[in-house]
Amino acid sequence: MTVVGAARSGIAAAELLARRGALVTLSEARADVPEAEPLAPLGVRLELGGHQTATFTEADLVVLSPGVPPESPVVQAARDRGIPVIAEIELASRWLQGRVIAITGTKGKSTTTALTGRMLEAAGFKVTVGGNIGAPLSAQVSQSTPDTFHVVEASSFQLEQIDTFRPWIAVMLNFSPDHLDRHPTVESYAAAKARIFENQDARDFAVINADDPAVLELARRGRAAARLFARSGAIDRGTVVEGGWIVDRQRDTTSRLVPLTAIHLLGPHLVNDVMAAATVGAIAGAAPAAMTAAVDGFRGLEHAMELVGERQGVRFVNDSKATNVESALRSIESFDRDLVPIIGGKFKGGDLRLLREPLRQRAKAVVAIGEARPLVTEALADLVPVQEAATLRDAVERAFELAKPSGVVLLAPACASFDMFRDYADRGRQFKEEVGRLSER
Repeated sequence: MTVVGAARSGIAAAELLARRGALVTLSEARADVPEAEPLAPLGVRLELGGHQTATFTEADLVVLSPGVPPESPVVQAARDRGIPVIAEIELASRWLQGRVIAITGTKGKSTTTALTGRMLEAAGFKVTVGGNIGAPLSAQVSQSTPDTFHVVEASSFQLEQIDTFRPWIAVMLNFSPDHLDRHPTVESYAAAKARIFENQDARDFAVINADDPAVLELARRGRAAARLFARSGAIDRGTVVEGGWIVDRQRDTTSRLVPLTAIHLLGPHLVNDVMAAATVGAIAGAAPAAMTAAVDGFRGLEHAMELVGERQGVRFVNDSKATNVESALRSIESFDRDLVPIIGGKFKGGDLRLLREPLRQRAKAVVAIGEARPLVTEALADLVPVQEAATLRDAVERAFELAKPSGVVLLAPACASFDMFRDYADRGRQFKEEVGRLSER
């Protein structure tokens, strides 16, 4: 069997297969992957520095890590020979004993996944959390028991290669164009997301954001029982905000789940994530007191609307996970005035002009970084001053001066990080380091 890609998911998949007696080759384009070396004693053959076609065409099964394009020539060669090609989450799900709670959406997946796991743990359930964040699903198989809830963040890259993957609860938070550097069209991206509902039946649940028409359309063909949530309150039944509480509104009763005062997250859009998690908790049977305790103790994830600190009256917020235009839009809308966002990176598609109106209302200036600097300038410079910075250090220093005396510097890139950084987390960490250096200087 061939596993493609030696990042976290690929290494976990190779180990899972090897420990179950398979002859495994882990194929990776990089020549130096020290984290894969512990697989050798398990009998895993490491094919580093490039992919050999025979490794794919002579395999019984090909397992793709999320970062590997399914259109890769060697992967297509395997398909042409009739060899099954599946995602890592598909492989892992075939060995799980517990039930899967899968969470997808263009933005908010990580926060909702982490918070859902905390709610269920607080309620006394056995829970594992991971997938696209934390431990890959393949690394959770050994912990799986019939009473385990596997809370899984599922990206479009993972979902597009499933076959039998069937969540007990599937959550779709929102949908907007993203990853158009990988998916050929918005429609193909949407089709990949919608696969989260594909194998569900009437015994399962689909948790759906009723405020998002695109989500309603993508979920329309699903067979699972629909559980809606809507921050607007525009639904007769489902999870809504009422009287300062997140509540479960049914035909004859309204049950309080979580008070809004327990939420300590920056940005009103994050209330949606709490509502989605609370809806899952209610389905699973978590007590409202347990859900409230989990929310009250949750201060968000690193790199997701993370308050870094304050320097000379200027606040710094790290939202490096805002890797698409829609996410950056929500970040920007979380502030009222004197905002200086740092925008740019490796552009993934979308319309940067969508940021114009919220920036006109809130921003003193914009600092553009990365490959997308010309695109940011073209989209925004006639409306708000745009300064281009060659490095993140330069960007932070410029934004700091522009935001004085009492503004907010917001890292909300609306772009991927791979032009300048290893990943969004590396970008976020370096942003925090540069903010720290302001004090030293």
